[in-house]
Amino acid sequence: MSHTPKHILPIIVLAQFFCTSLWFAGNAVMPDLAMKLDLLKADIGYITSSVQLGFIIGTLIYAVFTIADRFNPSNVFFISAILGAAFNTLILLEVSFVNVLIYRFMTGFFLAGIYPVGMKIAADYYEKGLGKALSFLVGALVLGTALPHLIASYDTSFDWKLVILITSGLAITGGLLIKLLVSEGPYRKKGQKPRIREIGEVFRNQDFKAAAFGYFGHMWELYAFWAFIPYILELNSLALYNRQTISLLSFFIIGSGALACFIGGYIAEKYGVKNTAKTFLFLSGLCCIFSPIIFDLESIYFLMFMIIWGMAVIADSPLFSSLVANTATPNLKGTALTLVNSIGFTITVISIQLLSYLLVSFDQKSVLLVLALGPIFGLLNFTRK
Repeated sequence: MSHTPKHILPIIVLAQFFCTSLWFAGNAVMPDLAMKLDLLKADIGYITSSVQLGFIIGTLIYAVFTIADRFNPSNVFFISAILGAAFNTLILLEVSFVNVLIYRFMTGFFLAGIYPVGMKIAADYYEKGLGKALSFLVGALVLGTALPHLIASYDTSFDWKLVILITSGLAITGGLLIKLLVSEGPYRKKGQKPRIREIGEVFRNQDFKAAAFGYFGHMWELYAFWAFIPYILELNSLALYNRQTISLLSFFIIGSGALACFIGGYIAEKYGVKNTAKTFLFLSGLCCIFSPIIFDLESIYFLMFMIIWGMAVIADSPLFSSLVANTATPNLKGTALTLVNSIGFTITVISIQLLSYLLVSFDQKSVLLVLALGPIFGLLNFTRK
């Protein structure tokens, strides 16, 4: 890390924060969209999943064509940020449910050139201390994800269109920061033309496979939990939160994960990346298991539990990504990160849609138990290695 200019990591972190604000912009303005389009509660799952599906298709295309390895990753990040902001803004032109789904899908598609490519840029600069660097990077993702909720909580008269415009403006700014201030990293190994066979071979490495499977278990829980936080807050029987309060609390619950990522990076340096990742995955699994009892708690204890869950659910993410990056073939590092992201986000669509269905069809206060399947799967496969 000593050979890397000090400004590089803060710039990558800030750019990632700005650009990933695109991710949950649709969820943050969901109450306004619901009123305008007469949407059902279940539609939150479809709108969230459209972003995830876009990201999945995007990461598959970026991976198959090894875009992050063949081309300057800073340029890839910049172009993706501009296009992501453009599609995020198009939602304002003609608001309909179909258009919202299409434009959120395309926003997700170009996020594939932001989140994993940002990790690739960091990996090109930080051969040692990558876990700590990625902890700051994922922390930025968490704050970027939470930011639209904070904007939406500002005032009941705050026009939802401004939330969209602000997040698009931030994404453009983030893209420019990377383009102008971050060049190719010293540890970058340029990939060659697409070789589909090599992409499939990344999973033959048992260390890589174990890290990836741990990450997949973590992803089953993460985005389903994030997507339904406002709905979970509404289920607390001893608190009647208004819309502004729900948005503000959603920001703090998701945003608390950023602090957990930062702390996790330092803990991992002392106790090891693998042990720290397993510990956080275990803790978030416990939160899933105890979730049925939280809805009848006093508001303060309910919120304390939700913040602990918000921290545990994401703290292992940069650690798994670090393990994936460090165990991947060097000239396919960007592709490996992108491919693992693609599979991981495919899993999120399944868990989001399943949870959306269960919340309508079964006892709402017990359905979060299904999220425990992810941490259990991840721990079984990650600890087997």
